[in-house]
Amino acid sequence: MGETAKQTRVARLYGERDLRVETAEVAQPNAGEVLLQMAAAGICGSDLHYYQDGGFGPVRVREPIIPGHEAAGYVAALGSGVSGLAIGDLVAVNPSQPCGHCRFCREGLRIHCLNMQFMGSAMKLPHTQGMFRDWLVVPAIQCVRAGPDVSPGELACAEPLAVCLHAVSQAGNLLGKQVLVTGAGPIGVLVVAAVRHAGAQTIVVTDLADAALERAAAMGATHTINVAKGAVGLAAYEADKGQFDVVFECSAAEPALRTAIATVRPRGTIVQVGVTGDIKLPLNALVGKEIRLVGSQRFDAEFATAVDLIASRRIDVRPIISHSFSVADAVAAFEQAGDRSAACKVQLSFLP
Repeated sequence: MGETAKQTRVARLYGERDLRVETAEVAQPNAGEVLLQMAAAGICGSDLHYYQDGGFGPVRVREPIIPGHEAAGYVAALGSGVSGLAIGDLVAVNPSQPCGHCRFCREGLRIHCLNMQFMGSAMKLPHTQGMFRDWLVVPAIQCVRAGPDVSPGELACAEPLAVCLHAVSQAGNLLGKQVLVTGAGPIGVLVVAAVRHAGAQTIVVTDLADAALERAAAMGATHTINVAKGAVGLAAYEADKGQFDVVFECSAAEPALRTAIATVRPRGTIVQVGVTGDIKLPLNALVGKEIRLVGSQRFDAEFATAVDLIASRRIDVRPIISHSFSVADAVAAFEQAGDRSAACKVQLSFLP
């Protein structure tokens, strides 16, 4: 919106706790591309790991990277051949760029593309630059338009909600089911919203922090348990080989996965959403109860669905947005995001 700026602010990470707000030249959109004036972007757990630890597991920041893969902005200019978008449209940006021609893309498994480019990711060299910047040129195909009744901050939650919608799709029909969600961070509480939208009857949520559990309740949890104050509340769910039809494990904590195995019913499903390093599993219980343990990562078609659900407020993401900082205060934003006692989804704002 407005004239295209000649310079853009970017939040660029050079290494552990070395985040700098700098300026860079703004490119013009080529054929099939659009120029976006960015409006809001969320700090994801992976962004936070890059900032706090220089990476996670084997994924390390090995060169300067602009983080950010949860964002929304306004269309400011159109490259030639772009249709379906207009100047001023508010769009969410899908950070996934599958190649479209590798083995898995041809099989319809674009989520497992062998040449995937995911914005704001340090998995590959050169790193794929992300969206923490005032202005962004991106292929138009990655932009999903929303209507006028939703804020940029809400729309920037489309990416994490898409992750959760994909996780819910891994569990099958949830109508009338008994569900446990372990971990009430941003992904956990959005899983709660997605599970509620899918028609689950009971949604129990566990976490170590009361503030996180309060947000889970706001997003649709029917019962919450602070396991830091004692897991006795879960004991009843272990009776008769387990009570839950489905468990979504969002904490990546070994005790939580053990809880999942103990409380899911025989032939129930555990969807592992949280990621961590190697952990130990009670394999005998997994086998003895014939539990279905399923991994879930990222999303594909769910991104457009997430935009639609947020834009219509059939899923209201506003309760998870805890803080918003100007991009000029990006370091303060990352520090706030690291405080789980107060923060849920911390966002950067790029508009005046």
